[in-house]
Amino acid sequence: MEKSALQIARAAYQPKLPAGLRGNVAVKEGEPTQSVGNQEEIKALFPNTYGMPLVEFVPTDEAKEYAPINIGIILSGGQAPGGHNVICGLYDGLKKQNPASKLYGFLMGPGGLVDHKYIEMTDELIDEYRNTGGFDMIGSGRTKLEEVEQFEKGMEIIRELGLNAIVIIGGDDSNTNACVLAEYYAAKNYGVQVIGCPKTIDGDLKNDQIETSFGFDTACKTYAEVIGNIQRDANSARKYWHFIKLMGRSASHIALECALQCQPNVCIISEEVEEKNQTLDDVVTYIASAVAKRAAAGNNFGTVLIPEGLIEFIPAFKALIAELNDLLATEEAKTVGVAGLRAFVLEKLSATNAALYESLPEGVAKQLTLDRDPHGNVQVSLIETEKLLSEMVAAKLAAWKKEGKFNGKFAAQHHFFGYEGRCAAPSNYDADYCYALGTSAAQLVANGKTGYMAIVKNTTAPASEWVAGGVPITMMMNMERRHGAMKPVIRKALVRLDGAPFKEFAANREEWAEKTSFVYPGPIQYFGPTEVCDQCTMTLKLEQGK
Repeated sequence: MEKSALQIARAAYQPKLPAGLRGNVAVKEGEPTQSVGNQEEIKALFPNTYGMPLVEFVPTDEAKEYAPINIGIILSGGQAPGGHNVICGLYDGLKKQNPASKLYGFLMGPGGLVDHKYIEMTDELIDEYRNTGGFDMIGSGRTKLEEVEQFEKGMEIIRELGLNAIVIIGGDDSNTNACVLAEYYAAKNYGVQVIGCPKTIDGDLKNDQIETSFGFDTACKTYAEVIGNIQRDANSARKYWHFIKLMGRSASHIALECALQCQPNVCIISEEVEEKNQTLDDVVTYIASAVAKRAAAGNNFGTVLIPEGLIEFIPAFKALIAELNDLLATEEAKTVGVAGLRAFVLEKLSATNAALYESLPEGVAKQLTLDRDPHGNVQVSLIETEKLLSEMVAAKLAAWKKEGKFNGKFAAQHHFFGYEGRCAAPSNYDADYCYALGTSAAQLVANGKTGYMAIVKNTTAPASEWVAGGVPITMMMNMERRHGAMKPVIRKALVRLDGAPFKEFAANREEWAEKTSFVYPGPIQYFGPTEVCDQCTMTLKLEQGK
């Protein structure tokens, strides 16, 4: 594989490890844990992996001998910066314990375990991918490990390779599946451990034990750089409003972090829209008012940040999408051609939802009826929310102009930043964080743990002061309705309106809306002073009160 000059330089970077993982390691166990909700139901579903203690790795003078072990690793779900460093940390940790230990990578996600597709990790392969972005070392996939048949098929290759453990790197759904797999193998006494690692650039896999999911830091820095560039262009040309949609299907963490870093004129937070029961017109009026106020001061330009999943948080749209999901899943809908789909939908929808559907621009209405994702849900990333909002803002401003309420100019440009951040070369923070997660996973396996997620805490401090360990996955679970049935899942973390990051944003947004308060973060810095290169997100600092 050809390497860029940056990749060659980055390959020499040695990620910083917490003190508890650098030399000899001892295990410090806490009190028994319980799930965040539905304790009796979760305990009944996971009798073998419930109530286990928190684990912390601490330095010790006592050297320990480790028997050789074999581990299989899986990348699950969408890409997030730092995934390769989790694998490198796991590999190095494993080889440090015992050079005879082996690491196998299952190809293209959980499907590789089921279909027995894998490669053995070697020094040469690992060294190719140190501190690089992407998941191309072994690929990823979205196969869900949920069925007994899959578990048993996986056991065939686990036995063949003599694996002691499986490490699954993924988001909340993938780690829920890891917990189910750990429970199944424990109940069967198969002697196979299962460990998870917290990954998702959306930032919605976090709680009291997980400070942040890996990749969020790098993705936000990548997006913030480009948003800053756009803001500088807007401030130079002074003639466009830029509507920027950002990744984040369920949670608005990315939009909020980018707002804190860049200080745009407007940032919509989906969770606030839902909490305040706002309509689409409420959102449009809010943006149009900011445009009008700036125009009155002679500023016919600005930036608007929009979370990818906004549409699903507007109560009226949520109801429409829910009915569309059910309607389009029927056999009758599957026989209707594309040309007749609009008429079919309008005929079958309830009156309120039909009226909303009919009022939408034709392009957006069509996007709402596109093919569903594997879970049967509308693919919100394909809905051009940024264009919908700018068109509606333009219409409202035109009406205000006739009424003498608006005398400025309005021209829009549109952007969607998604894939641009998913495979960026990891920031120093993510490179260090992910390497420590992988090393923690190796220690969890070596100490006989299963049903745990590797964690690293105190990450607003220098890396040497970070605290590594593990948390029982059952501790993070509750029961939620999925596909019409109650299922155990890891509780998803949405933006908290009473949290410090949102409060900081809310305290400043009125000023940002009227004034040109843009900040231009610039590119991710890999080399240079610590205060430039090794900083965590503003979200994390505010959450930790730093």
